[in-house]
Amino acid sequence: MKSDSLKLGPQNAPHRALYHALGLTEEEIKRPLVGVVSSYNEIVPGHMNIDKIVDAVKLGVAMAGGTPIVFPAIAVCDGIAMGHQGMKYSLVTRDLIADSTEAMALAHGFDALVMVPNCDKNVPGLLMAAARLNIPTIFVSGGPMLAGRIDGGRASFSTISEAVGQFNAGKIGKEKLKEYERKTCPTCGSCSGMYTANSMNCLTEALGMGLRGNGTIPAVYSGRIELAKRAGMAVMALVEKDVKPRDIMTEAAFRNALTVDMALGCSTNSMLHLPAIARECGIEINLDIANGISEKTPNLCHLAPAGHTYMEQLDEAGGVFAVMHELSKKNLLDLNCLTVTGKTVGENIAGCENQDRSVIRPVEEPYSETGGIAVLRGSLAPEGSVVKRSAVAEEMLVHEGPARVFECEEDAQAAINAGTIRPGDVVVIRYEGPKGGPGMREMLNPTSAIMGMGLGSSVALITDGRFSGATRGACIGHVSPEAASGGPIGVVREGDRIRIDIPGNKLELLIGEEELAARMRDFVPKKKELSGYLKRYAALVSSGASGAALN
Repeated sequence: MKSDSLKLGPQNAPHRALYHALGLTEEEIKRPLVGVVSSYNEIVPGHMNIDKIVDAVKLGVAMAGGTPIVFPAIAVCDGIAMGHQGMKYSLVTRDLIADSTEAMALAHGFDALVMVPNCDKNVPGLLMAAARLNIPTIFVSGGPMLAGRIDGGRASFSTISEAVGQFNAGKIGKEKLKEYERKTCPTCGSCSGMYTANSMNCLTEALGMGLRGNGTIPAVYSGRIELAKRAGMAVMALVEKDVKPRDIMTEAAFRNALTVDMALGCSTNSMLHLPAIARECGIEINLDIANGISEKTPNLCHLAPAGHTYMEQLDEAGGVFAVMHELSKKNLLDLNCLTVTGKTVGENIAGCENQDRSVIRPVEEPYSETGGIAVLRGSLAPEGSVVKRSAVAEEMLVHEGPARVFECEEDAQAAINAGTIRPGDVVVIRYEGPKGGPGMREMLNPTSAIMGMGLGSSVALITDGRFSGATRGACIGHVSPEAASGGPIGVVREGDRIRIDIPGNKLELLIGEEELAARMRDFVPKKKELSGYLKRYAALVSSGASGAALN
């Protein structure tokens, strides 16, 4: 065992003294030491129940012969951070989480880890750490929130976000807005649609790093506690067999994850996180690979915000494994990949039939023959950009209109609220990329305002920042190179025509080649005065096209 180098022999008596200071018995010290990485806190609704999950994990580890020891990971609530300076600190925590977990695990010689994340950056940050550390590891999340109930139907965080736009447009009053406020997020857990947190928890199952149900069993269900106990027991089997994350997270496993991503219609943020995780495994996942997989993968699910089904319904329909079972009918998955169950993907999903064809479309009757995410390139995005195709209205799949240019999210939001954005416009928000933001803020408030005002089928938004998983509409993010790195988005002028062709994977600035070349020659990107962590982050971060990973 890895921890033996800290525990055995006379020379390690000082270490054992400190273990005894923790209250550990000699029997506990002799067993494998399992770090339980808890992202519990009292500010993130998706994390407020994680203390109970952690207790269940500890019990499972102990039952299977290990000694569980808890240490923390930080977490930011993207919803609370949204729309102000706090959002600059969301994506950047992914690397803090990975780095701090690496430091804690190696400093204390753990034999294995159970990762207990839930919301947006904790899952990818801990997957990055797992790949980096490469000791036996399993994931069990805090689980998704139940959907809210309003006017006889279900609702979620995107509902309240869009209700603000409806209120500003005079479509609803204060009392209705208050009802949305009180009813859209009724329980603890990660917000109930296929937003970033739930996307990444589902993809953890597809990668093979989580047990069945990790992405879909609701946070408030007792089944979540049972799952946590089984995860604690399962990690001890991984220790016994010496199965490590890089044995599981192979190139084929990442291709499986991308395939499931396309079928589920996950958040566009997965196109930041999967490449960053793969990089820690020594594997390159680029946007071209994603488009190639999307071209042959049917989109089987339209969960909120793309549609009107929610995580609890996906769970009842059979969850991620049922989606994978459908995909396997067209030989779209590598069924030989190893998983944390000790079995292959094929063995795991055998018999996992689709229980509700209104939630998971049969592979023969998909929403579309291509995946839920598309990568667009062209003169405006030479290195690529990303859109959640499954959440775009049919009439906006191809769109051309005049650019309305803004240097930050706040300026765009003010213009939308003032009613100066017109049908047909293409809103361009720049200097919000990984370096330029810095931190690549999510643009949920502007997109929700557009939708709430009834402009979702006539107005597009383009940014070198990113969009929340709760965003829907013709919202194109991750435009690369970003403005701060000298990308063409930095030379777009008010009134320039922009053409979006999502089926054709194109994003074009409709000016002549000579004019574009002249603008680029004269372009000097704006610089921001930065300090602290954001200054260091901006200096080290890569392009959004390569996962916004630190170099």
